[in-house]
Amino acid sequence: MTTSAERPCGARLLAALPADEREMLVSLARTVALPAGTRVFEEGEEADRFWILCSGTVALDIHIPGRGSAVVETIGADGLLGWSWLCPPRQWHLGAETREPVLAWEFDAAAVRALCAERPALGLALVTLVAETIGERLRATRTRLLDLYGPSADGPAP
Repeated sequence: MTTSAERPCGARLLAALPADEREMLVSLARTVALPAGTRVFEEGEEADRFWILCSGTVALDIHIPGRGSAVVETIGADGLLGWSWLCPPRQWHLGAETREPVLAWEFDAAAVRALCAERPALGLALVTLVAETIGERLRATRTRLLDLYGPSADGPAP
């Protein structure tokens, strides 16, 4: 599968995996098309799959009691959607909704975990990839929090 830019789906994301491990993982993928406005998953539900986006965008949101949902991150092409499948208790930490039509590779989490148990090199590479994704999202969140609550350029520093 290729994106509109004629790059294979997940090229940047999967480049960190050794070629033979990447092929094993991709063999478990199933192509899915999700229309705009599709709720992909809800916060607190079982995290039993994950996706690599080929095209489109997905908004990650968090439910705020009495206020509804707030978008905390938007993921685009070549992004990893979902990491909660890897870490117990394997429940989604956020909700997700497509903002525009999405084409993605969907992976069954149990099948991927079983493959990782058989192929420790793949497991290590995948855990590293997920950890990098979590780190990127934490840095983005920190930046947003500084924008919201940090000192302004006009005001005094705390």
